[in-house]
Amino acid sequence: MNRKYSPEMRERALRMLAETRPSHPTMMSAVRHVAGLLGMSPETLRLWQRRHEVDAGMKPGLTTDAAAEIKRLQKENAELRKANEILKAASVFFANGARPPLIEMIRFINEDRDRFGVELICRVLRPTVQGFLTSRGYRAAVGREPSARQLKDELLVPEVARLHAENYGVYGRRKMHALMRRQGWEIGRDQTERLMRLAGVEGVKRSKRLFTTRSDPAAEKPKDLVHRRFTAPGPRRLWVADVTYVATWSGFAYVAFVTDVYSRRIVGWNVASTLRSDILPLRALDMAAWATGGRLDGLIHHADHGSNYLAVVYTDRIEELGAKPSTGTVGDSFDNALAEAVNGLYKTELIRQRGPWRTVEQVELATLEWVWWWNHQRLHGELDMRTPVEVEQAYYADLESAQPAPAGQGSR
Repeated sequence: MNRKYSPEMRERALRMLAETRPSHPTMMSAVRHVAGLLGMSPETLRLWQRRHEVDAGMKPGLTTDAAAEIKRLQKENAELRKANEILKAASVFFANGARPPLIEMIRFINEDRDRFGVELICRVLRPTVQGFLTSRGYRAAVGREPSARQLKDELLVPEVARLHAENYGVYGRRKMHALMRRQGWEIGRDQTERLMRLAGVEGVKRSKRLFTTRSDPAAEKPKDLVHRRFTAPGPRRLWVADVTYVATWSGFAYVAFVTDVYSRRIVGWNVASTLRSDILPLRALDMAAWATGGRLDGLIHHADHGSNYLAVVYTDRIEELGAKPSTGTVGDSFDNALAEAVNGLYKTELIRQRGPWRTVEQVELATLEWVWWWNHQRLHGELDMRTPVEVEQAYYADLESAQPAPAGQGSR
């Protein structure tokens, strides 16, 4: 059984050992004698004697003071390593420099308290994070009943995370606020932003545009019927078309979109491993025409100077459907800005979020799902936070209500 001796006891034992040593043939004999008189282990007294000789310089070795200093430095280094780990972990949560919400601070401490301890976390973060909790404040906050705001946050944060994930993880504060209100939650825009921070989600940032237009200087170009005015009085009046590409492990996947300017609805699309006019853009056009009944009389089809859109097989098909081909005057990206915007959002919201891509077929399936989301669920700021399908439904509902009732069917 280990016993803890006082410093006084140690000094007394060493003093007695020094006094009785001359009367014994060996040091160990004297140690056993004194230890027996004091009721202690001879090994304990032997170690005390050895430490005394080292401290006095009589034998080589690490002195007590040096050992204590090393132990102190080791403890200090261990705490510094823990402090650095705490700061590294906390930088993810508190990078904006403002005082974090109480629920966020409590969650952070709860996640790491077993690893670092509450006192060390609070001591390290209070000088670096504005308004961070003290250890006493943390325990008081954990012990009290949750406030109405905390209870509501616990309800809404998972909902924000779910809705954000269901919409490709791309919505920022503005669209998340509109979506939450559509779901029936009465919350403000600033509250939405705070909940998004608590949920660890944010809007996606668009990168620089990449263009795939390959102009053919020798090709005859249709007139510019749009002049960069991307507005329309209703659906099926003006369509814009463009091509983009996606790098896959098996080569490039080329993607063609046809978009209705009025509703921003993607009415036709196609994914192929080639840019050939009769395969890539033509099939997107045929999809759009089929979805609208097969005839496009009076519609303007606008594209850029890309050779696949100026090909005879494509322009002939536009005229065969009854539409009017149009192309930009200058031939830069601004002449087809709306179509370029759709391409950019497609790259930002789907391709860069879900990549890398293995095959053209994988891109095709993902594009199918994204187009459905774009048309039926995605909120568009240009459409007053409505979907393209909702905009078209409202247009046709207004047309129907504006038509006069047949004779004999008026109100009674």
